[in-house]
Amino acid sequence: MLHRPSLAFAGLLSLSALAACSQPAMTPPPMMAAEPAPMVDPMVGGAAMYPTKDIVDNAVASADHTTLVAAVKAAGLVDTLKSPGPFTVFAPTNAAFDALPKGTVSTLLQPRNKAKLVKVLTYHVVPGALDAKALMALIAQGGGRAMLTTVEGEPLTVTSSGPGMISVTDAKGRTAMVTIADVYQSNGVIHVINTVLLPK
Repeated sequence: MLHRPSLAFAGLLSLSALAACSQPAMTPPPMMAAEPAPMVDPMVGGAAMYPTKDIVDNAVASADHTTLVAAVKAAGLVDTLKSPGPFTVFAPTNAAFDALPKGTVSTLLQPRNKAKLVKVLTYHVVPGALDAKALMALIAQGGGRAMLTTVEGEPLTVTSSGPGMISVTDAKGRTAMVTIADVYQSNGVIHVINTVLLPK
């Protein structure tokens, strides 16, 4: 008497297993929406950039921006660029400064030329945080170009020079290419450029 229920139970298990094998695979329930991935900045000048740090602290870490950092310090703009902002900074590389006529940088860094240096540097800064997506939207709205008013007061013209490519033209008609976009900061965004922009 004790063996019959056990055999019956075993039979039921076998039938259940066969039935399960004959059923199509069930679709797993839809996954919940994933949390957005934490923002990760591109490397700049061989150094990691951190969106939790401000413009000055990140720029100091970049080996490609030692001239820019020296200029910001000489111009007395450190506190400004560490303030809440937000700012969009078009940051020329050391190579961009080296391409200027010989003696230009050393002359600008002299204390007597501080006002000129401030003018040049603030011409690279636009109020607000404009990443590449925002710049592309402004370019589209402007029919292919957008005018940005800088902290210095004069405009910059931004255009698209190809898919995902942004160029910036200064008041003298010099054009810089954005070589690294969307370096997010705690107080704005940096776009690395390959040419120094000059106001009139």
